[in-house]
Amino acid sequence: MVAAVGSDEVVDWLRRFAAAVQEQEQHLTELDSAIGDADHGSNMRRGTSAVVAQLDGDGVTGSPGEVAKQAGLTLVKTVGGASGPLYGTFMLRFAASAGAEAELDAAQLGAALRAGLGGVVARGRAERGDKTMFDVLAPALDAFDQAVADGGDAAAAAAAAASAAPGLREATAPLVARKGRASYLGERSAGHVDPGSASTTLLLEALAGALAGP
Repeated sequence: MVAAVGSDEVVDWLRRFAAAVQEQEQHLTELDSAIGDADHGSNMRRGTSAVVAQLDGDGVTGSPGEVAKQAGLTLVKTVGGASGPLYGTFMLRFAASAGAEAELDAAQLGAALRAGLGGVVARGRAERGDKTMFDVLAPALDAFDQAVADGGDAAAAAAAAASAAPGLREATAPLVARKGRASYLGERSAGHVDPGSASTTLLLEALAGALAGP
């Protein structure tokens, strides 16, 4: 278990996220085909693959914040649709909160994740129940914070958030979308899991995996 998060852990997080997106690309696209433009899987694969290519090529060195900043810039440039600005802004706000710290403890990691959530809200204006990635990210971070309050380290808190995420993802299915492309469908958007909530679940599970240790 990793108690503090350095740049190696953030790199591992990004790699795990990219691998999960690649594995789940078709599923993410199927979800999006029901209530969106059927491109969430391909868009996310393109963006996360670009992040990995950057890590494999020139590489990213420095603090966790610097790694996240470069990933955020890459996501903004390469992910199409609404996902690029949302995920890119999440990473950029995470980076700004993390600053130049060489390692983040559980509280600092939680603050950085919360800053990322703030960026998502600023970009998408989403609220609880709008059937967006917010419906997973916000309450999962509540679980993260509770784990920290209970004395858990970064790995335990990330595991708590990841454990909460699948149920929160499935809870988006009966909701009527109030934001994004899905909102055009009105009541017909009910009965389908939000694709953004599915990719957010992958993001949180990737973080927990990166901090779980060998």
